[in-house]
Amino acid sequence: MRTFLKILAALVVVGVIALLAFIFVPVQTTGPKTALAADYQVPDGAGAYAMRLADCAACHTAEGGKPFAGGRPIESPFGIIYSSNITPDNETGIGSYTLDEFRAALYDGIRKDGAHLYPAMPYANYRKLSEEDVRALYHYFHDELKPVNNQVTETKLDFPFNQRWGIRAWNWVALPDAQFVPPFQDDQLNRGAYLVQGPGHCGACHSPRNDLFAQAGYTAADDAFLTGGEIAGWSAPNLRSGASAPQSWDAEQLALFLATGRNAHQAVTGEMTLVVEDSLQYFTDDDMAAVVAYLRRIGTNGPAPESSAPASSGDKSPAGTPTPATSENDTSKLLASADPGMALGPRLYLDNCNACHFNDGKGASEVFPPLDGNSLVNSQNATGLISVILNGAELPSTAKRPYRLRMPGFADRLSDDEVAALATFVRQGWSNNAGAVTADSVSALRKQGGEQAAEQSGGR
Repeated sequence: MRTFLKILAALVVVGVIALLAFIFVPVQTTGPKTALAADYQVPDGAGAYAMRLADCAACHTAEGGKPFAGGRPIESPFGIIYSSNITPDNETGIGSYTLDEFRAALYDGIRKDGAHLYPAMPYANYRKLSEEDVRALYHYFHDELKPVNNQVTETKLDFPFNQRWGIRAWNWVALPDAQFVPPFQDDQLNRGAYLVQGPGHCGACHSPRNDLFAQAGYTAADDAFLTGGEIAGWSAPNLRSGASAPQSWDAEQLALFLATGRNAHQAVTGEMTLVVEDSLQYFTDDDMAAVVAYLRRIGTNGPAPESSAPASSGDKSPAGTPTPATSENDTSKLLASADPGMALGPRLYLDNCNACHFNDGKGASEVFPPLDGNSLVNSQNATGLISVILNGAELPSTAKRPYRLRMPGFADRLSDDEVAALATFVRQGWSNNAGAVTADSVSALRKQGGEQAAEQSGGR
């Protein structure tokens, strides 16, 4: 018995030592994956373009704040995370970072002080960045950008998520190799794969999460990659299923949507608005063509390029062409009848939506998006649609489409019951076949929006 207790005590001591080492021993960071010449110089304009490819502004610029000065609240399943100041300010930004320390933040999620960044920073995807793009980004943020002294709000998550050392264990099981492996024997497709998997970090939103909240797949070799995700209740649509909206568009319409946030079938909403405005509109024509070619190549309508297994045909974020609940003509005729005895949902549609989206729900190309077959409308989670009805939406101003178009919000005009009735009608009209919306869901989202607005304005 005494021997057993000695062994047990020894194991406890070893376990404590191992835990302390796990917490306090510095993490070995990832070095450059490609050796560049000692006299390598970042080409003119490469830094700013790499910043656009990586979409740094969307997260690191707070609403109404200075570019890249941080402080933007980012919702996560564990609480609000505030983005860092990434201007070259020595006190509150990253001005003192060396190139190796900057690369460690991009590849490993490690700050200069050795603390782990929360994976709201998509370092799992940035691990595929080329050394040329890492150097370009460092040059831009260290040498080109003006410093801004801005101490951002400290992220304070509840226990145990406030223990950043725990992210070290998460990294062991969640991070892919720090290397982009070209999957094709085609330069354009390889460029598209690199942009989507790496700097564009499309999978961070458009791929589902596993039980550890890690991205389910980082390349098309994984059937789950880009098959739809959810961000703060908003559905990021499936980009691979043959039934998904992007795969049902031709290459021209897909490129137009990515570059302008609008096309004949859809208009951008939610976080994707920032992606278009801050990143995608700046892609060169060649890079945009590469992205479109890659997305179409990995769709289930085409061959699976990176694995012998076929890509998933299940659309985890229902979109595209759902099974009709009622015929398109039935809905259009109902609205055209203007029957004073019609139900609340269609009556609200006539009063508030019909002038732009019309009886047939088809809208107007690149101006008023169609509601019939709309992926946001048909999403399994109705949060996005409810939010748009309550708060409105605005199309971004881009080089190809410089005019902004705004849909007004109806939060002050419609009650929770009315919003629920309107949303349910839209989700079940024409060829749409999505679930009903309850007044309780609307009430919860309205309350949540008010609380977030108060928090962001400083009223806690």
